[in-house]
Amino acid sequence: MKWPAALVLLAGLANCSEAPPTLIDGSSPDAFARTTAKARRDLPVADRLMFDSAIATMPARRYADQDPAATARVAFDGLTAAEVVRSERERSKGRSR
Repeated sequence: MKWPAALVLLAGLANCSEAPPTLIDGSSPDAFARTTAKARRDLPVADRLMFDSAIATMPARRYADQDPAATARVAFDGLTAAEVVRSERERSKGRSR
């Protein structure tokens, strides 16, 4: 009797998959704030500081922008937190050369 229950449990667990990563939504300031916070939670703790740095410094990269927050929303729209971190790492490597 225990085997059928165990098989049902294992079959149920096999059908569970990880949730897809959160995509950053730059369509509005509220959506951006909500989805960047959620995307940040998708990252391992070790990558969160780099993510925060990328989000915070994006507006400073383009000095002539009239609306730096809008620039950040456009730049990160549709990306996952992991993509933001990967891009920031590549950018950081370029600065250190």
